[in-house]
Amino acid sequence: MILLALASCGGKDESPVIPPANFPLSRSFIGFGVINVSYTHIMENPSEDGAASGYARRGSVVSIVERKIIRKGEQSEAWVLADGKDRGWLRENVMDIYDNELKARTAAESMSR
Repeated sequence: MILLALASCGGKDESPVIPPANFPLSRSFIGFGVINVSYTHIMENPSEDGAASGYARRGSVVSIVERKIIRKGEQSEAWVLADGKDRGWLRENVMDIYDNELKARTAAESMSR
């Protein structure tokens, strides 16, 4: 009996373990932003030097689809591509970011009180 157990434990070629495929996240957005300043321009490009394509007011909820860090000399600034009433770029520091729309809408409602 012991011999049978030992024989089954050794001498076999081990098959390689193949990990499951890791697919990238299939999200079409990063999160949701709630504008936290009274008024801000939505820009065509991630820069203050570009043309404005619209505006957003405090409490507006936007879907964030992309994020970029723009460097100017020694300083850098985060910008997000927002999809809402108007699609365009906003500085990240003009909004609070949430991982789902319900949290963002709840936060937006509390801003109006």
